Amino acid sequence: MSHTSKQATKDTAPILPGATLGVLGGGQLGRMFVQTAQAMGYFTAVLDKDETSPAGLVSHHHIRTGYEDPQGLAELARLCDAVTTEFENVPAGALNQLATSLPVSPAGSAVAIAQDRAAEKAHFVKCGVPCAPYAVIETAAQLAAVNDALLPGILKTARMGYDGKGQIRVKTRAELVAAWDELKQVACVLEKMLPLAHECSVIVARSRSGDIVNLPVQRNLHRDGILAVTEVFAGNVPPVQAEQAIAAAKSVAIGLDYVGVLCVEFFVLENGQLVVNEIAPRPHNSGHYSQNALDVSQFELQVRCMANLPLVQPRQHSATIMLNLLGDLWFSGGVAKTPAWDEILQLPGAHLHLYGKVDAKPGRKMGHLNITAATPEKARETALKATAILGIEAF
Repeated sequence: MSHTSKQATKDTAPILPGATLGVLGGGQLGRMFVQTAQAMGYFTAVLDKDETSPAGLVSHHHIRTGYEDPQGLAELARLCDAVTTEFENVPAGALNQLATSLPVSPAGSAVAIAQDRAAEKAHFVKCGVPCAPYAVIETAAQLAAVNDALLPGILKTARMGYDGKGQIRVKTRAELVAAWDELKQVACVLEKMLPLAHECSVIVARSRSGDIVNLPVQRNLHRDGILAVTEVFAGNVPPVQAEQAIAAAKSVAIGLDYVGVLCVEFFVLENGQLVVNEIAPRPHNSGHYSQNALDVSQFELQVRCMANLPLVQPRQHSATIMLNLLGDLWFSGGVAKTPAWDEILQLPGAHLHLYGKVDAKPGRKMGHLNITAATPEKARETALKATAILGIEAF
């Protein structure tokens, strides 16, 4: 198919199995996308310079270049009928370049907003979705003008922050000044610290024609800025909060004219108020349970969005808890070891997903464990057995 015809049909024709779907980024999200696309009958291509990238190792094609390499992007465009991304820090310009010759979802414009906390906050305000009080700090004058009401707060770099990186908690103006210096005086956003009851997220998928579906609301526990546990079952958050979160997530996606899978993360305050924290323009760690507890996973929704296939509302068939598996589990008392996966797989409803990463490192996401059960109580009982076996802190 020529690039012209690829582009001409992007708004109308479905891209059926047998075609080639591409992804920018070779991490675990790309790997799970590739495996899902292959199960649905597609060929796949990955662009990632790491020759041992988890997605590259299982894809039909692996283009080993950087995201902005002209030859690599040209090769991806030549091979593919549509392209997506699995990493929010892929340069928006690369997505825009690819979009001149084939369907790209999400669009570079949406990814650019997700890459910049200041633009992201402005988008939330425009959509009428509440977020924490904040100030943009790009200059010494803006730093000096910060309202005392925003302290204590969290200073976050406007760009390139994820999994708790590029964030410093500050209580006083002196700490704020020191923190901005520590972050090399790059553009930042200061967010007021709010009294949190818990955190949750919603994943939505939106098609080119504007159809939109959502996963159930996910209740999340973070440790050291990294997701540790996700619980999904009826009543995991109060019904009114769940409705508000789903409505807000859809509003954010529609406001971006978004195509693809989008995760919207929320703080739930002690008074029950919901405030949006940030968005991720891709499948999300908190949606991994969907592989085993829903009839349509977030990765299948990603394929359906980019291939112009119908979206169906996912249905949950099991209560579920997802445990993140970090590289720390491969080390006990400073000694390298393989976790007791055989004991884990004796547990009823245990579904092990490992990402094929060559080296285990503390704090590195190596896999996840989905626990499914008939009731929330059974899921929790089994998940706590799993934490005991693996040496993960209970919850």
